[in-house]
Amino acid sequence: MIAQRAVEKLREQFNDVVHEVIEFREQLLVRIETSSIREVCQFLRDDEELKFDMAIDVLGADRLVPVDNPTMHGYVNDPFDRELRSKQEHIPADERFEVIYVLYSNMNNEYIRLKVRVAEEGQRVPSVVAVWKSADCAEREVYDMFGIEFEGHPDLRRIYMPEYFEHYPLRKDFPLMGIPGSLPLPDKQ
Repeated sequence: MIAQRAVEKLREQFNDVVHEVIEFREQLLVRIETSSIREVCQFLRDDEELKFDMAIDVLGADRLVPVDNPTMHGYVNDPFDRELRSKQEHIPADERFEVIYVLYSNMNNEYIRLKVRVAEEGQRVPSVVAVWKSADCAEREVYDMFGIEFEGHPDLRRIYMPEYFEHYPLRKDFPLMGIPGSLPLPDKQ
């Protein structure tokens, strides 16, 4: 399994930036130090044995579990909700968001996923567009929907929402019904 070999090589080359390795259904996910993501991606792409030459996707995730909502699923005292709220207390403020990179090696026909954690405010993730051009629109989408900024991105601007929109719709604290008056709607005439 080439993904296992990739983990071994990452630990040899970047031991201090590999925080966690998770295997689920024969798929590997490696959590990397945020500031080192570009160098790790460059290494995975350029290594002759690994050749992770495609960034299939760049995804965002909000780890926040809203504690002010008495129930997320519509059931009062739902044990699942209680468990989620208890886990929320253990999520550090500087790790609210995650950016996940899905990489593919054409030569080895194998995937690996990388993940970095990002603070809610102020922290920026190095862009990997210089490594894979295919990450361009995906990074813009993560920025637009979650507000995660990518340092060094050649054209970081909103892709779905208007530039003047002040909110990020995929954050878990964004109201499900939106924010009344935040977007001007066309007249019904």
